[in-house]
Amino acid sequence: MARIPSLKSLNAFPHAEEHLLKKTYSGAVVTILGLIIMFTLFVHELRFYLTTYTVHQMSVDLKRGETLPIHINMSFPSLPCEVLSVDAIDMSGKHEVDLHTNIWKLRLDRYGHIIGTEYLSDLVEKEHGVHHDHDHGHEHHDEQKKHEHTFNEDAEKTVKSVKQALENGEGCRVYGVLDVQRVAGNFHISVHGLNIFVAEKIFEGSSNVNVSHVIHDLSFGPKYPGIHNPLDETSRILHGTSGTFKYYIKVVPTEYRYLSKKVLPTNQFSVTEYFLPIRPTDRAWPAVYFLYDLSPITVTIKEERRNFLHFLTRLCAVLGGTFAMTGMLDRWMYLLIESVTNSKTRSVLR
Repeated sequence: MARIPSLKSLNAFPHAEEHLLKKTYSGAVVTILGLIIMFTLFVHELRFYLTTYTVHQMSVDLKRGETLPIHINMSFPSLPCEVLSVDAIDMSGKHEVDLHTNIWKLRLDRYGHIIGTEYLSDLVEKEHGVHHDHDHGHEHHDEQKKHEHTFNEDAEKTVKSVKQALENGEGCRVYGVLDVQRVAGNFHISVHGLNIFVAEKIFEGSSNVNVSHVIHDLSFGPKYPGIHNPLDETSRILHGTSGTFKYYIKVVPTEYRYLSKKVLPTNQFSVTEYFLPIRPTDRAWPAVYFLYDLSPITVTIKEERRNFLHFLTRLCAVLGGTFAMTGMLDRWMYLLIESVTNSKTRSVLR
């Protein structure tokens, strides 16, 4: 029992008798204000703790033999769907019809409303400088000669149909997914699918091909929280001129890891663009090119949640600091009111 008095001396929270405590209106106001501040800061800290943050890590890309998905959603307000084609060219030297590709073309009126749908089956992965052997050349010549009359009839129908669409102000929306080889390459949307004589008859020169376009969405994989695709909602409208647009894209392989340990493989990219006006001496036809290359570095983005002990530490600091500040404010207000009251009392007594 002799140790009890010495133990009491260590008490950092001594209690005064009830009749020694003085409650004031100013103290009540400060208390209410302090409680409001504490509650607001508590909610802020709780939301800060519950929200996740991301950590970025980089490593060498070790993926091999996979395809690269390219999501396209573009509108061409000045070109009908009949003249547009999508070509994909890569550096692998592969030349085959891409059966895993789904591209659709939507016919648009002059106001941008959809008036028809068409499946685009003319997408071909072409190698640079395709060479045909001698026998194949003879077969192709014989086949062309055999169907020359039919081709002429089809060409006349195409010219008439496209000219009517141009007069009606038709446009085209191209959307879908390209599955290309995971190597450097490009894809472009143009009128290159037309026979050169048919194109000349329709447009009467390459300078009359208006490749104005709006990129609604362009991505190289599924989207993850916080991703920003720099070409989304990009509009390039030409007035009184024509030319070729080139977008140089650097694709960065990316993995997004959720808190649930789910991994989302995708890609992000950066881009620079260049416009080349058409000249009377140019033999090339205007187009919209997307030239892409892959980075050898993979970016891994991980979702993380803050430590609970860190949350408690911040909470104690915020609440304790608010309590101390309100106590000091109450003390100052009490002294100020007491001094003003005492000065008034003295002046009355005099």
